[in-house]
Amino acid sequence: MRYFSTRTPVHEQVPLTFSQSVLAGLAQDGGLYLPEAYPQVTSEELSQWASLSYAELAYRIFAKFCDDIPVQDIAALAQRTYTASRYPHARDPQMAAHITPLTLLGVEQGSAISLLELSNGPTLAFKDLAMQFLGEVFEYVLEKTGSKLNILGATSGDTGSAAEYAMRGKQGVRVFMLSPHQKMSAFQAAQMYSLQEKNIFNIALEGVFDDAQDIVKAVSSDHAFKARYAIGTVNSINWVRVLAQVVYYFKGYFSAISAPACAALSDAPLSTWPKVSFSVPSGNFGNVCAGHIAKSMGLPIQKLIVATNENDVLDEFFKTGKYRVRKQTQSTSSPSMDISKASNIERFIFDVVGRDAPRLRALFEKVSTEGGFDLSSNIDFAALSSWGLVSNGSQHAQRIATIRDVYARYHRIIDPHTADGLIAARNYVEPGIPMIVLETAQPIKFNEVIQEALGFSAPRPAAFEHIETLPQYVERMPVEVQAVKDYIAQHVQG
Repeated sequence: MRYFSTRTPVHEQVPLTFSQSVLAGLAQDGGLYLPEAYPQVTSEELSQWASLSYAELAYRIFAKFCDDIPVQDIAALAQRTYTASRYPHARDPQMAAHITPLTLLGVEQGSAISLLELSNGPTLAFKDLAMQFLGEVFEYVLEKTGSKLNILGATSGDTGSAAEYAMRGKQGVRVFMLSPHQKMSAFQAAQMYSLQEKNIFNIALEGVFDDAQDIVKAVSSDHAFKARYAIGTVNSINWVRVLAQVVYYFKGYFSAISAPACAALSDAPLSTWPKVSFSVPSGNFGNVCAGHIAKSMGLPIQKLIVATNENDVLDEFFKTGKYRVRKQTQSTSSPSMDISKASNIERFIFDVVGRDAPRLRALFEKVSTEGGFDLSSNIDFAALSSWGLVSNGSQHAQRIATIRDVYARYHRIIDPHTADGLIAARNYVEPGIPMIVLETAQPIKFNEVIQEALGFSAPRPAAFEHIETLPQYVERMPVEVQAVKDYIAQHVQG
């Protein structure tokens, strides 16, 4: 399996192996790495995979993408990552070994609506599922190559803590994490800033997430600096982050369509398999991009619903074909989605335009020069619509009402991002098609919103008692690329 950038024709590139793409992060031409093609699954494979544990399923999927790593090593990395001991925060302790349990909320409009629990990991957010694996892969590849890596990342809340918990203490790895000053919840900030590991460095920028992401790309685009200081990424710019998230779409499908039902379909064409829809709270488009890849591999997905908040760049795009970066990002009650430049939309658009790299480059040059691009013409919008993604935007009052409704109706507390996903799901349910909402975080991470909605605090796992009162270690900085470079240089050499 070879990997190429989205912005240069394949015949003009030197392909990367999987391991090389892990360390590279952003491509030299400013593009994102993708495999030369998405491997396809068969009915027989899906039938066999349906009864596998999460770790075994992850191994089968990873093996299709990383053929420069021995299969036994891939299996060992997956087994080490996806264990009940790393995912102890399941609501039902007996479900911890399932890693991502599927919980039925109820039947609405003839459709079973369920939550796919993705927040049982060490930082109580879905990012753990990819980041824990990425941490293992980094350490494995660095040990094999005798290299070191200085990770530069940007977070709107959950990526930062997930990356730091996954990388703390890892040999050969330092993490420099950029976050927007006072734009995260108190719990999110405490998770990151209270860590004291010597290889973790937190930088609070006086701006928004998009500023942090722009700095990551600017530093990564300075090839001399990147090479000198061995800069890598953990954001979903990194291909492995997206790949690892593909797994839980398959696992969610198998939880909705039972293993015996799948086994009975081993000889049936995939086109005849029952379908499932997923509603995905979306900011940087990495989570739903993983769903797009799962569907492209052949997983029988009916709809992928892109759920946004007031920062509705993606909602506008999927409804009109116009991608317009906002000049100002709004601060909302679902802050991890407060993003106005969705990096991973590039991977999706690459497929929409038929993997035409020059055209893709031209579109994203327009983002830089004109603030966006337009695919609203009949031909382009038809191509966009053919991929089966739909969208929905929601507002603060709707989130509050939905959190209250779910608690009153189903005795379940959901976080505000999951509420955005449920709002979108309810707008697209179809009778007889199971609807899976991707739960993104446990509600305690956004307790201020839960208190507003319900009048009391969300349950807090014992491991996080009083975390907000711990000493915090963070460097505050202006939004300046050079300031970040200077800080990295100082702490890499020091």
